[in-house]
Amino acid sequence: MKILSILAQKPSSTGSGIYLTEVLKSFRKMGEEQAVVYGITKEDKVPEFSGVKAYPVYYESADLPFPVLGMSDEMPYRSTRYKDLTEEMLEAFRFAFLKRVREAVQEFQPDLVLCHHLYLLTALVREAFPGLTIYGFCHNTDLRQMEKHGLKREFIRENIRKLDRIFTPKEAQKKEVIRVYGVEPDKIRNIAIGYNAERFKLPKEDIIYREGIPRRRTVRLPNGEVLEKGEALDLLFAGKLGEKKGVFSLLRAVESLFHEEKEKSSLRLFLAGDNGNLTEKEAVYRLAESCSYPIHFLGRLEQEELVKFYQFSDIFTLPSFFDAVPLTVLEALACGNKVVLTALEGLEDFFIENTPASPVFFVQLPKMQNQDEMKKEDMAAFETKLKESIRKATEYTYKNMVSISFLSWDAICKNILDCKD
Repeated sequence: MKILSILAQKPSSTGSGIYLTEVLKSFRKMGEEQAVVYGITKEDKVPEFSGVKAYPVYYESADLPFPVLGMSDEMPYRSTRYKDLTEEMLEAFRFAFLKRVREAVQEFQPDLVLCHHLYLLTALVREAFPGLTIYGFCHNTDLRQMEKHGLKREFIRENIRKLDRIFTPKEAQKKEVIRVYGVEPDKIRNIAIGYNAERFKLPKEDIIYREGIPRRRTVRLPNGEVLEKGEALDLLFAGKLGEKKGVFSLLRAVESLFHEEKEKSSLRLFLAGDNGNLTEKEAVYRLAESCSYPIHFLGRLEQEELVKFYQFSDIFTLPSFFDAVPLTVLEALACGNKVVLTALEGLEDFFIENTPASPVFFVQLPKMQNQDEMKKEDMAAFETKLKESIRKATEYTYKNMVSISFLSWDAICKNILDCKD
């Protein structure tokens, strides 16, 4: 089968970009012919998709003279918010992407088109190619964009309803897709998410055991410093360094825990990620400077480097205010971490259904504003709950590793193709 994948942003750095990349790899292993359209800038390293015909669309160019459009308002790189698009910018986006998609369709002649995000580009492609079989992936940020502002909302709704199939990661997203877009339930299939089991796994060399789980003995920081696995409790966060990923709350919660537990044990926090919003990023650094415990900023890491920190740390923390099923959680679990995670809608059900024995500790969120904004008066109580969940994870004895290898990208790709048969 000939499969064309389409993404309006960079095929890296974010969950949907990694999703696209891993799906391309799995389809290649399955022997499918592929092409891909994606957004990028001239400054970026062009991804190497072995055996895949690439049709990049360049932002910050004469045809598209603004930074990459981001599905989140705060991206880990310089970006443009959809709600800030002018009519002129919108037309430039439409022209640049549809030009490349037309080239791909004419040259590659796909049997199936896979569009990531149930949003503007997917709607434009559906309208422009009514005769093609087009499937769409919900990555949750599309739902947030639809709810937060009215950019081409009815146009998007109309064309998303015309997709041949829609994939959601869990039941909560399926219900939201039905509500937000008015899609017929029979068109939607929950296919969970996957992780790269060949990369994300327990360490096998130069290890020590923490309880019954092997951990890396050492890890090298981006500045070259080598840290050893000692008695300290090592916490890891990976994602955008911003408020809506819960980073400020995490720093404050760990500070409180540190003062309560410092007579018993020490701890370290590793923050992997970046933020294209320089003001918010600087605020994270300022708060970190006021904390009493060691904090290591790792920057944006490639997956082959991130896995080393998964294998070194004890607890992975992601107190996000809004998310689907974060890929990083599965990666962390596969590498032997306990996980502290906000109880976003449907997440507890997802883990109960797919991997009930995994050491995941949930933090209840208060009622949010605009889907992903926490009221100031609720912040202190939330951070206390976050601290207590981290404490519970610390005290939990993890002796028998739980396998999640069945949540693979290969299984997801098989599900996608089963819909075409």
